[in-house]
Amino acid sequence: MTSARHLDPARPATLPERPTVDGLEEKWVAVWKDRDVFAFDREAALQADRSQIFAVDTPPPTASGSLHLGHVFGYTQADCLARYHRMTGKHVFYPIGWDDNGLPTERRVQNYYGVRGDATLPYDPGFTPPQQGGEGKSAKAADQVPVGRANFIELCEELTVIDEKAFEDTFRRLGLAIDWNIQYRTIDDRSRAVAQQAFLRNLARGEAYQAEAPGLWDITFQTAVAQAELEARDYPGAYHRVAYHRPSGERVYVETTRPELICSVVALIAHPDDERYQPLFGTTVTSPLFGVEVPVLAHELAEPDKGSGIVMCCTFGDMTDVQWWRELSLPTRSVITRNGRLQSETPSWIAGGPGEELYAGQLAGKTTHSAREAVVAALRESGDLEGEPQKTQRKANFYEKGDKPLEIVTSRQWFIRNGGKDESVREDLLARGEKLDFHPAFMQTRYRNWVGGLNGDWLISRQRFFGVQIPVWYAVDADGEVDHDTVLVPSADRLPIDPMSEVPEGYTEDQRDQPGGFTGDPDIMDTWATSSLSPQIAAGWPVAGRPDGELGNDSALFDKIFPFDMRPQGHDIIRTWLFATVVRSHYEHDSLPWSDAYINGWILDPDRKKMSKSKGNATTPIDMLEANGTDAVRYWAAAARPGVDTIDDPNQVKVGRRLAMKLVNASKFALSFGDLPAGADGSPADDAALVTEPIDRSMLAGLAQVVERATAAYEAWDYSTALDVTESFFWTFCDDYLELVKERAYGGSFGDEVPSGPEQATVSARAALRLALSVQLRLLAPVLSFATEEVWSWWHEEGSSVHVQPWPTVEELGAAAGGDAALLGIVGQALTGLRKAKSEAKVKMRTEISAATVAGPAADLDRVRAALGDLSAAGKVTGEVAFAEEGEELAVRDVQLVLEDSTV
Repeated sequence: MTSARHLDPARPATLPERPTVDGLEEKWVAVWKDRDVFAFDREAALQADRSQIFAVDTPPPTASGSLHLGHVFGYTQADCLARYHRMTGKHVFYPIGWDDNGLPTERRVQNYYGVRGDATLPYDPGFTPPQQGGEGKSAKAADQVPVGRANFIELCEELTVIDEKAFEDTFRRLGLAIDWNIQYRTIDDRSRAVAQQAFLRNLARGEAYQAEAPGLWDITFQTAVAQAELEARDYPGAYHRVAYHRPSGERVYVETTRPELICSVVALIAHPDDERYQPLFGTTVTSPLFGVEVPVLAHELAEPDKGSGIVMCCTFGDMTDVQWWRELSLPTRSVITRNGRLQSETPSWIAGGPGEELYAGQLAGKTTHSAREAVVAALRESGDLEGEPQKTQRKANFYEKGDKPLEIVTSRQWFIRNGGKDESVREDLLARGEKLDFHPAFMQTRYRNWVGGLNGDWLISRQRFFGVQIPVWYAVDADGEVDHDTVLVPSADRLPIDPMSEVPEGYTEDQRDQPGGFTGDPDIMDTWATSSLSPQIAAGWPVAGRPDGELGNDSALFDKIFPFDMRPQGHDIIRTWLFATVVRSHYEHDSLPWSDAYINGWILDPDRKKMSKSKGNATTPIDMLEANGTDAVRYWAAAARPGVDTIDDPNQVKVGRRLAMKLVNASKFALSFGDLPAGADGSPADDAALVTEPIDRSMLAGLAQVVERATAAYEAWDYSTALDVTESFFWTFCDDYLELVKERAYGGSFGDEVPSGPEQATVSARAALRLALSVQLRLLAPVLSFATEEVWSWWHEEGSSVHVQPWPTVEELGAAAGGDAALLGIVGQALTGLRKAKSEAKVKMRTEISAATVAGPAADLDRVRAALGDLSAAGKVTGEVAFAEEGEELAVRDVQLVLEDSTV
C-alpha cells in the first residue's frame, strides 16, 4: 500500500491509438503481482490506530474441482468493499485460505484417482493410482481400488495443491485485491495446530464432550452428519397400514412408510387430545410379526390429522423418534448399523419370540430396502397389512453432499456445546448475534431463527481420513477394553499431532491397542471446526508453547486486528460457517469474531435453483471471463444488490463490457488535449482552479453529489448503489457533457500561462475533463478494476496504481463544483431536442441549424442561455436561438435546418 495519501502527479498522457479492454487481465495481473500492489503493510498497521485498519475474514473456498459463477459473484462483491476501504486510506488485511480438508476433497480424490480409503490396509510406498491424473469417475465403490489411510491422504494432498493453483489463477484473473502473501490451507500445520489447540481448550473448559448417542449417519460416506449439514428432500415411499394387537384382540392400525423398523418399535404415540386414542394411553399393544409388547403413550408432537393419527416410535426412524426417546425415557432397540444394513445377530427382544425365525432368516444383514420387502410380504401373509401400500412422496433428511437418505445410528461422537441442549448458552449466542451488524440487516433473522431452532449440540467428529485429527488418545484397561472416560491429551507445544501415528506422553508405540496401553482416536474434525477459526488462523493467533514467528504465530498482529471488521459469505452458510465462528470466538475470546457480516445472495440457474457443484448445475467462470473480459463480469456481480439472489444473465455482462469500453474511449478523448498551463510558480496547476465556465461547473457540481452518494453507499456496505449512481452520471457525462464541450475543448493551443477570453474557456473545459476523469476513475475502480488501472497508467507516473489512490472527496473538487448541478441536464435536454429534429428529418447530425426556439420555465431558459455557446456548437446552430417562457418542461421547436442552400 502506498504511504502517500495524495494523487500522483499527472504526466503528459501517452494514449493508445485504439483503446481496448481486451488483454488487460494478463497485463495488469502480472504488474500487480510483480509490484505487490495489494500487500498488507504489517509494520505500518501495527503503528496505526485500529480505526485505520480494515480486516477481512475471506471465505476459504472448498478446494475440490473448480470454481463456479457463485464464487465469482460473492467474492467480487466482497472485493469491491475491500478496495473501497483501501482507497479511504486504511491498511487492508485481506488474506486468502483454501478449505481443502474434509469430505468434498475425499470424494474428488476417489473419483479422480479411482481409489477409496481403507483404514485396515498398510502404507504402500510404491502405490500408483489406477487413474493417474485422470478425470474418469468411478460409478461404484466396488470399482475403486482400496488404499491405506496414509496413501489416501497423500493423494488428497497432491490433488488439493493442483486444484488450489487453478483457484488462485482464476481469482487473480478476477482481479481480487487479495494479499497473496497471506495464504493458508485448512490442512496445513498451522491450521491443524490452531484447530487442535482450540478443541483442547474447549475440552478443558467443558465446552467439548463426547457421548454415545443416536445421530444422523450417511451410509455412503460412512460418517456422522451435523444438523447444519442437513437437507430435506422429497423421497419416494409408500404408506403401509399395519395392525398392532391389544390384549383383547382388538386391532390398532398404524400407517408407516418404514415397516422394516417394526422390529425396533418401542412405543405407539398419539396426541394427548386425540379422543380416539385417549382410552389406550397407559395400556400396551404387541407388534405384528414379532409380538413385542410396547406401551401406548401421549405426546404433543403426534399429528392427529396425519394418517391414522397414531405412530410408531422406533429407535430410530427419524429425529422425532429421538426426541420421544429422550423425553419419554424409552428403551433403545437399535437395529440399523453404520453400513445401512440391519444388524446380523437377532436382537435380544426378538429372540425366543414369534419373529425370531423371520429376523434370522430374512432380515439379518439385509439392506433397509430388502428388509422392507421381506417385512411387507410377511405382513401380507399374516393378515396384518390392510390393503396395499399407497405410494407417496415423503420428506427425508439427506446429507447436503449425499444422495441417499440418512439413517440414525447410535455411536460415540465428539460435540461442542452450541445451545442446542443448554438454554443459557443459546441465549448468550443469540445476544452475540444481536450485536453483529448484518448487511443486509434482514439476514440477522436467519441467524436468530437458526440458533433458536437448534435441537442438539454441534457434532464435530467425522469418520473420514483427510482432515484435522481429534488430538486425543484413550487408555486401554487391563482387559483390553478402551476406557473412553480416560482421555489422554498432548501438551500444546506438540501440536499438531496425529494420534494414529504418535503416542501420548509416558507411552511407547508398542503399547498401542494393547491391554494397559492406549489407543488413538481415529476420527477427524468436521471441516467447519477448522474453518470456524479462519480469523485466528490468518491473523497469527498464537499456538501455546511456540514463539512468535514459529508455526505462523504473530501475537502483536492478532492483538491489533482481532476482532476483524468484515466477514463476507453466502446466506446459505449462516447456519454453519458464520454461526460456528461466532461459537468459537464466544468461548475463546468472549467476543464476536468481527463487527460486520456482509451476506451475498446466490447465483441461480435458469430454473431459479441455487448454482452449486454438488447439485451439478454449476458453470465455471473461465469462459465468461474470456469471452467478455473480467470487468464485464465484475460489473455483473456488483450490479446485484447485497443479499439478493441473482439469475445468471449474459445480457447484464454485456452491459458491463459496454461500460468498460466506453470508459477507455471517453478517457482517451478527455486526455487528448495535451498539458494544462502551469501555475505562476511553474508547478502543475490546480485543475479545479482552472474551471470557470457554467456548464463545466455544473458537471462538477453533479459529480460532487455522486461522490457524496457513492461514499455514503459504500459506508452502508451497498456497493451496488454506489455503482448505480456512478454509472448513471458517467453516461450523462459521455452523452451530454462530452458532446456539449467537445468544440470548446478543441479550442486551440496556447502558451504556458493561463489565457483569458475564449482560450480561458478552452482551459476550463480541459481542466474539467481531467478532473472529472480522475474522480470517475476512482469511483469506478472497485468494480472496473482493469479498465480504470489501464487509463490511470496513460497519464500518471509508472508504478502508480489507481487502486491505492485516495477515494475522491467533494473537497478536492473545490469551488469548481459550486455551480448549478441542474444546468447540465437542462442543456442536455435542449441538445437532445435539436438532435431529435435532425433525426426526424432524416438528416445527418452535422447538419447546420439556422434557427430554433427553446421553450420552458424561466429558470430553465436561464440555464440554457448560460451555456448557449456550448449548445450551439454541439448542435451546429449557426443562426439565432429564440427563447419562449412557457410550459412546465423544456422543449425545442421551430427548428430550421440548412440543406443544400435551402432551409427546412
